[in-house]
Amino acid sequence: MKFQIERDALAEAVSWTARTLPGRSAQPILNGMLVEADVSAGALTLSSFDFEVAGRTTVEANVALGGRALVSGRLFTEITKALPAHPVDVTMDGAKVVLRCGGSRFTLQTMPVEDYPALPALPPLAGTIGSDLFASAVAQVTVAAARDATVPILAGVRVQIAGDRLRLACIDRFRIAVRDLVWQPAQADMTALALVPARAVATMARSWSNGAEARLYLAGDGDDTMIGFECGGRRSMSRLLENQFLDYLSRFPSSYSATAEVPTGALIDAVKRVALVAERTAPTRLTFDDDGVVIEAATGEEAHAIEELPVTFSGAPISIAFNAQFLLEGLAALDSDTAQLSFTTPSQPVLLTGKRDQSEPPGNDYRYLVMPLRLS
Repeated sequence: MKFQIERDALAEAVSWTARTLPGRSAQPILNGMLVEADVSAGALTLSSFDFEVAGRTTVEANVALGGRALVSGRLFTEITKALPAHPVDVTMDGAKVVLRCGGSRFTLQTMPVEDYPALPALPPLAGTIGSDLFASAVAQVTVAAARDATVPILAGVRVQIAGDRLRLACIDRFRIAVRDLVWQPAQADMTALALVPARAVATMARSWSNGAEARLYLAGDGDDTMIGFECGGRRSMSRLLENQFLDYLSRFPSSYSATAEVPTGALIDAVKRVALVAERTAPTRLTFDDDGVVIEAATGEEAHAIEELPVTFSGAPISIAFNAQFLLEGLAALDSDTAQLSFTTPSQPVLLTGKRDQSEPPGNDYRYLVMPLRLS
């Protein structure tokens, strides 16, 4: 194996592939990164796989001699980041890989490539969507995914396909986030349902090239164990979670007794200021009526904060309390200058949506349902 590649292209490709390296693995072979040089394609392919998540990226390279090598993924990443700004020459020398860049030279011991597990094959193509749109949708829903995997179904993104409609949803014990998208299915009657680890899909989506087309691979019969994503020469695959997702749609109220419209940025800033005096889990109270909204928080007798904002309000006055962080994360995820809050009672979930621009096409909607806190 012998090839030359630009330093920045190599460092970026290695760093991206390293995202799917296991943090700690009982099998040392899984800590390796597979390096493959192809003469006919003039390309370098890097892969990582830990039986749960796989990553693969391909970049152009001047390949003089093809071949494969397995090297320590973490060490390879650190070395390529530190190389000077010169072309990188990589050669295979027996059981070692040698990197030369400017005046620098590094030698890496290889691992037995024949012991490295084969990457799983991609499922069938399910459809395509703009990478920016999909990455934004993933970021919007994963704010409501559980941060740990104690209960796996709460740490996943529910991916539902029904023809040209794609729905992403996450739920933890206190909130639900749902994003509906219009996309291009591979088949007009395509239907599928899968539960994907939220951390894996969020990391993948953040790394995509802006403006490129993203391709989603998923079997429509629900029997597949993997889901695949591909964008700009980068491919990610993740093993699906056991699909026992909760019936989250039944938790959305069928009607509301009051609604409020308020500038999203102003409400975020006000809640942040008021919440400064409250402990992390202490409630932040919002009282809505025709005169506006009053936002309050306190820590016993030590500190108290209050702020008022004008709102457009309809319905009976209501006083309701939230975990400030949950409220702020929902507001920040809204892709709208105006936030609409819909209420039933002070003890029932509140729906946050963005005020729709009439020029926007239907089908791309975001909903965030958050449970209030009880006031003592």
